Amino acid sequence: MPVPPPTPIGRNAVETGIKLENPRVLGQEEATRALAAFRLSCPVVMTRTDASGLTVGSDWQAVCAQAASLDPSFAPGFFYYGFDWVRVGEGKAFATGYYEPEIEGSRTPQPGSVPIYRVPPDLVRCTRPDGTTGRGRIDETGTCVAYFTRAEIENGALAGKGLELAWAKDPVDLFFMEIQGSGRIRFDDGSVMRVAYAGQNGRDYVAIGRLLRDRGILPSGGANMQSIRDWIRSNPDQGRELMRENLSYVFFKELTGPGPPGALNVPVTARATVAADPNYVPLGAPVYIHHADRREVDGPWLAQDVGGAIKGPNRFDTFWGSGAEAAAIAGGMSATGQALILIPKGVAARALAQR
Repeated sequence: MPVPPPTPIGRNAVETGIKLENPRVLGQEEATRALAAFRLSCPVVMTRTDASGLTVGSDWQAVCAQAASLDPSFAPGFFYYGFDWVRVGEGKAFATGYYEPEIEGSRTPQPGSVPIYRVPPDLVRCTRPDGTTGRGRIDETGTCVAYFTRAEIENGALAGKGLELAWAKDPVDLFFMEIQGSGRIRFDDGSVMRVAYAGQNGRDYVAIGRLLRDRGILPSGGANMQSIRDWIRSNPDQGRELMRENLSYVFFKELTGPGPPGALNVPVTARATVAADPNYVPLGAPVYIHHADRREVDGPWLAQDVGGAIKGPNRFDTFWGSGAEAAAIAGGMSATGQALILIPKGVAARALAQR
């Protein structure tokens, strides 16, 4: 029997295609955690434009009003009865993990330390000579050009401009904090500065773990965060060049309130927030992952964040908080399963009619 072709991927969830599925019964603890995270999303999800094509802001008003006053003991029923549960495309999910790391740093430069930069003022959105628009800088001739690469920045392209938030003692730690998008910097006096993603240089993100696998340096399935760190530290010169193959560079801002904040500018929640591609998942919407080969990811999540490597339908990055356990889970997370997106009851019919 011939194998059917894969479902084509459209520009958004509606073009990719959705299917209405039966709702699932949630446990009390996971439903209560998801309800608390959903409440944080509501003020934003009711007003933002949904690129997925599945919802509009007004669709969320009734369900958000109900969530605001709901007794948490009724959270399982709230998700069961209050939403359409839909599959986008084939629904085959792939989930990785991220966390809030803590690295050692200093408030002034020290031997071997590297700067942690704020967003440079010359990083702007501009139109290049080929007509494309994106992040870049205006050069001496007034032309929009690509912004400095990771290697150029590390070699001093931004030095002496007063952009340093702090200094990291270890460049490898800073590299992985960039991948996570937020973190804590612990100084020698015991004080801590929390930092969050503030911008990126506009260059493409390159997964160095994939490079190590493709080159046969690390085995397939063996390129987790710890093994990548170990290889870089054991091969410092090659490791520096490997990190520079990821041209993307992240800039930070100091975080003084709760957080770290996600793409909705609300604090992300450990074991409740996922980063997703907003072209396929309404940011703020609940996501249900099930039948995963890593049971930790099974259950409800909230799409409250985005990520440079999180692209396409059913691609998720699960947030695990901070600390050693969070680092261990997130660093080794690579799970496949099934995903359903929850949108307000009755809304799926409109999306289905657009096909």
